[in-house]
Amino acid sequence: MAEALRVGIAGLGTVGASVARVLREKAAELTRQCGRDIVVAAVSARDARRDRGVDLSAAKWFDDAVKMAETADIDVFVELIGGDEGPAHASVKAALEAGRHVVTANKALLAKHGVALAEIAEKKGVLLNYEAAVAGGIPVIKTMREAMAGNQVTRVFGILNGTCNYILTRMEAEGISFDACLKDAQRLGYAEADPTFDIEGHDTAHKLSILTSLAFGTRIAANDIYMEGISNITQADIRAAAELGYRIKLLGVAQRTESGIEQRVHPTMVPTASVIAQVHGVTNAVAIETDILGELLLSGPGAGGNATASAVVGDIADIAKSRPGFQHAPVFGWPARELRPYKKAQMRSHAGGYFIRLTVHDRIGVFAAIAKRMADNDISLESIVQQGAGPETEAQKTVILVTHETTEAAVRKAVEGVTKDGHLTDKPQVIRIERAE
Repeated sequence: MAEALRVGIAGLGTVGASVARVLREKAAELTRQCGRDIVVAAVSARDARRDRGVDLSAAKWFDDAVKMAETADIDVFVELIGGDEGPAHASVKAALEAGRHVVTANKALLAKHGVALAEIAEKKGVLLNYEAAVAGGIPVIKTMREAMAGNQVTRVFGILNGTCNYILTRMEAEGISFDACLKDAQRLGYAEADPTFDIEGHDTAHKLSILTSLAFGTRIAANDIYMEGISNITQADIRAAAELGYRIKLLGVAQRTESGIEQRVHPTMVPTASVIAQVHGVTNAVAIETDILGELLLSGPGAGGNATASAVVGDIADIAKSRPGFQHAPVFGWPARELRPYKKAQMRSHAGGYFIRLTVHDRIGVFAAIAKRMADNDISLESIVQQGAGPETEAQKTVILVTHETTEAAVRKAVEGVTKDGHLTDKPQVIRIERAE
């Protein structure tokens, strides 16, 4: 049997402790599968005295993760610290430069430094594995990097944030407000005390940028993603979507166009009969469209200690199965130095149209002014519905528009015009309708 694979874990929070526990509890099974033992030889965290529910007495303790990466007697450095700078970045870089394999669940780190770190890994001939960084326990990275040779990806999209999907699911199922759902998500541990990173789309954008690089062979461009969160979604939007035969989901979408690559994160109306609309709660789902395979949908637990730990342990096991001299797959599917510069796609028509909700003053001329703004921007309307806003606000009306295909720029310009006309009493809502999903 080959020598044991020695693992060092930096970060012993929920995921780190779960990884250590799984490696200990499943030791015999992992040895049979990998052909060698996997042992936790070193650990690093902020508090050595804290009880993490797993026996780590056999592992060497390091207060400094960078020092562990540089000097510990380990083969694999597992980074579960978090953050795109500081000790997370410094320790991963140090481990790779020292010729150690790295496993990370850190999507923010990869979104910012992934290509540079991949160049180091490939130069040193070591693995940089990151299955847990995107969609938790769903094996989407391995699928795209290793199992789709010969396929040309045309589009990848999905539900990549469990917090947002939980909130939207509860809002629809129970008719409660966004704020009430968010508080419950925080109480249950699905949302952080400061939920901005999740609910405003940043988390989804980081994950999407990694999938975009894998799908299209481009350098990661997390700063070139159109991003919109779900904090502006109301019960009025949820009800209107249901009446129109749609369900609202926060989607990350990346697709190849004639002019470049389009990346966007935003609330989206998808047909209630579509597969993606049936993904509820904290579950994630990723759809990959290719020329050979067609459409592949992967769905499963997207977050949580066990789901993330499962992906991390899977990455460690892959390293344990590898042998010296074996040619590793490039980190992002293509050699890092051959990744093409990201070319942002030009604004184009959106085949699914748009849902626009406007709360307006109930007075003569408002409808005509709205219609004129739409016509001035070459927007054709599929339907227009006026709803009362309730007896306590009789001076207001809600106007719901559904457009035919048009451009994002045209819709935004038209809505901006209506706003300037002074007809709105509340912030307008604009949601894409994805008919193909």
